Amino acid sequence: MQFLQLIISGIAQGCIYGLIALGFVLIYKATETVSFAQGELMMLGAFCGLAGLTMLGFPFWLTVLASIAAMALVGVMTERVVIRPILGQPAFSIVMLTIGLGYVGRGLITMIPGIGTETHTLPVPYKNITWNLGALVLSAEQLVIIAVTALLCLGLYAMFKYSKLGIAMQAASQNQLAAYYMGIPVKRLNGLVWGLAAAVAAIAGLLLAPITFVHANMGFIGLKAFPAAVVGGFGSLPGAIVGGLIIGIVESLSGFYLPEGFKDVAPYVVVLIMLMVKPNGLFGEKLRKKV
Repeated sequence: MQFLQLIISGIAQGCIYGLIALGFVLIYKATETVSFAQGELMMLGAFCGLAGLTMLGFPFWLTVLASIAAMALVGVMTERVVIRPILGQPAFSIVMLTIGLGYVGRGLITMIPGIGTETHTLPVPYKNITWNLGALVLSAEQLVIIAVTALLCLGLYAMFKYSKLGIAMQAASQNQLAAYYMGIPVKRLNGLVWGLAAAVAAIAGLLLAPITFVHANMGFIGLKAFPAAVVGGFGSLPGAIVGGLIIGIVESLSGFYLPEGFKDVAPYVVVLIMLMVKPNGLFGEKLRKKV
């Protein structure tokens, strides 16, 4: 029963990793750029939720919607103001820029008096609700994470398969130049992809906050979500979720069964093994270059 408890905990944590990894993959597929600011976008989403619930007095449902909308706008504006002007530059430049954006976001939150340097609890309605099934304890926080992640994946699947916007995004991710000549507004789509990635990160922050706490350094969890994207295959949206679940379960089991310290190392060990066995990831496409 202890093993099952660890698996459920790992799945819940893995869903968080998977949602952040989705942001990595969405941006990479659209622009072939890796954004290392996803963790900080998640942190900003959690702080938006904290502000809505505790400072503005919004009801929970309105706080969730407002936080997601606010972070989507932040994502769109970030692409328009910061990323778009340097597109075409070496990929290393854009990667360093996203790392810098992460530090700027963390610094801005830290500078808010009485808020940025403290650790806060997000007062969600389902806080501390548990159910006992024999020796198994199910917490509402974990079940909400799993349920919301499943619904979000279904929503994204439906969007990419059936909506004009989703099909256009897929076309642009395959070949931006060909999509442009077919009349698809590629630049606008890139902004929407950044907005979608930021919105997904905000959802991850709102789901994670009740389990941990809201603080300026919670964005460092993005460093574990990146291995999830690599394990699943960096160009695969389903792979991001599967990779997140693998990392979460491995981390949960290693934290209990292995000596102290292995829990933090486990995600990177999994990545090293995956790169040796299947370099493209579980769902990654094989790319060949003619020389």
